[in-house]
Amino acid sequence: MKQLSALFIAGSLALAGPPATAQKAPSPYRTRFAVDGSIVAGELVVSGFGLYRSMQRSGLNAAELAALRKEDVPKFDRFSAGYYSESAQTASDLLCYPSLVVAPGLLALSPAVRSHYGQTLALYVQTVLAADALFTTSIGNIPRYRPFLYGPEGADLRTSRIQTNSFFAGHTAHTAAATFFAAKVFHDYNPDSPAQPYVWGAAAAVPAAVAYFRIQAGKHFLSDNIVGYAVGATAGIVVPQLHKVAARRGISLAPLQGVNVNGYSYSGLLLSKQL
Repeated sequence: MKQLSALFIAGSLALAGPPATAQKAPSPYRTRFAVDGSIVAGELVVSGFGLYRSMQRSGLNAAELAALRKEDVPKFDRFSAGYYSESAQTASDLLCYPSLVVAPGLLALSPAVRSHYGQTLALYVQTVLAADALFTTSIGNIPRYRPFLYGPEGADLRTSRIQTNSFFAGHTAHTAAATFFAAKVFHDYNPDSPAQPYVWGAAAAVPAAVAYFRIQAGKHFLSDNIVGYAVGATAGIVVPQLHKVAARRGISLAPLQGVNVNGYSYSGLLLSKQL
């Protein structure tokens, strides 16, 4: 997952601006170039620093690897200690990486979303980078041995830097961010669509399948995937929600002119609540 930040830099700078004026229907979201551009820049900095931190660690030597014991793994995760499968690794890659393109791409099939697609992609960039920033920060500061280290397989991977990047699961987090973002945006643009259960069901199922294969591959424990799933799903829902156009509710200030009290004239502001 180390290349994810670079994949979104160019698009984020171009797409974080306001939506086009010629629109078929109003967008449920509001984006501002200065604010959202700054957020994306900050996410890139955090991601880069976390990645740098993770690259400073060295791999375990033969003696340290031989000293690892499955009994030291918490019982909740112990069942997968020693797992290793190259085919499961490939399966997780084939589910994860295409989903980062397919999930936002499918949104273009909705006419309502398509008329605001530039804004949608800008929000998508911000969403995936939010998950990526949390992921790289975690692996950069919380080293945890991958499950395959507790078995004999893995060849050169057993002494590589990435052997301590188990917490949390990056593939699962990024996939969940992509699919839950797509489901959330579809929901906000099409709240009455009968396809809602199927869209949300697919959004939940794809990262769950990625998590399964990451466990089978020996790359992450179950707890790593649970955290990754939660982080990605939260980013996918919360980032669009924070950009939603507020309903006409809250406190507003209206000018108050010509009020006469005890013979004195006042000008000021009247507080009113809009419901």
